[in-house]
Amino acid sequence: MGSTLTTIGLPVALGIIMFGLGLTLTLGDFARVGKHPKAVIIALVCQLLLLPAICFGLVLAFQLPPVLAVGMLLLAASPGGTTANLYSHLFGGDVALNISLTAVNSVIAVVTLPIITNLAIAFFMPGGDQLGLQFSKALEVFAIVLLPVALGMLVRWWRPKFADAMNKPVRIASVVILVVVIAGAVYSNLELLATHIGSLAMITVLFCVISLTVGYFVPRWLGVRRSEAIASGFEIGIHNATLSIVIAQTVLGSEELSLPAAVYGVLMFFVAAGFGFIIRARSSERESVAA
Repeated sequence: MGSTLTTIGLPVALGIIMFGLGLTLTLGDFARVGKHPKAVIIALVCQLLLLPAICFGLVLAFQLPPVLAVGMLLLAASPGGTTANLYSHLFGGDVALNISLTAVNSVIAVVTLPIITNLAIAFFMPGGDQLGLQFSKALEVFAIVLLPVALGMLVRWWRPKFADAMNKPVRIASVVILVVVIAGAVYSNLELLATHIGSLAMITVLFCVISLTVGYFVPRWLGVRRSEAIASGFEIGIHNATLSIVIAQTVLGSEELSLPAAVYGVLMFFVAAGFGFIIRARSSERESVAA
């Protein structure tokens, strides 16, 4: 099962998910970034610089084995997942900003993800496989991340009504596929996961909480509107676990490396929902006081 999942299931699953993202995007989503420069810049700084540094500190504090430490940094380097758009919609975020951030992050990740992962490998696993240093692997990351998105955008430009009609079915399929992929990754490494589930559960939940908190409160402290801060919080807090799993297993060829993302991918839904309800409750309290 593990071999089939890795060689066929994982790339196909991520391809469908990224294609579904492309169906929701237009070139205008990239241009819209100029209308929210402050929110976008703050979110990108948090995503690309602050979170990897925080994750590095957590990995050292939890003293994870090297392969799991690299897996955590790979997760931290991954862009926001498409699920962030749904959570943002449910809890009053600026979904248009979410879509723009996801689009920009997906492009930037082609460069930043290999760099951050290579630095993690150099620190924790000297002499290990390198992601992105070889031209062929750089092309793999490009193909995995951008080509399905570009194809989805092309379909939306060519047949906008078809893209709108397919949006919901593809979203549903993406959720189902995400569950199957994560379940498969967990099943394939059940024995290893059982050994490390305690430390992985704690560090992934803590990292998710910190990511959501940083993504929301840093923009708020810097004067970003609440709806934009909510969008930023979910975009930064909900990483693309499926992408991390695919990179780990198909590009780097390590199922162990995918374990942090697999655990995170299960737990993040509950953590993000809890965070959303807390933010909503805080807003309701302030409105009551103001009234």
